[in-house]
Amino acid sequence: QVQLVESGGGLVQPEGSLRLSCAASGSVFRLYTMGWYRQAPGKQREMVATITSGGSTNYADSVKGRFTISRDNAKNTMYLQMNNLKREDTAVYYCNTSPPLGVYWGQGTQVTVSS
Repeated sequence: QVQLVESGGGLVQPEGSLRLSCAASGSVFRLYTMGWYRQAPGKQREMVATITSGGSTNYADSVKGRFTISRDNAKNTMYLQMNNLKREDTAVYYCNTSPPLGVYWGQGTQVTVSS
């Protein structure tokens, strides 16, 4: 069974950058399409970006041109490079498969964009 652990969140000023990491246990990570998701206070969880095992990517319109999803299958790790952050990007960020599976939701990592 795969376990996913997110890290890299923090407090950043508007227009700043952060890079999130998702470390996966288990050798089957490389076979899965993976995704980053986020949940802002009072809102439903939403998809941010996805990446197939072969590296094809897809982004929510709200982050296109600012966020980049990537993965290193040899390290069982997925990343989310977030540039030009906006206040509305404030949320808890999670990684999961795509589509997401309930058993894989972890604690997430908090991203707060504020001056």
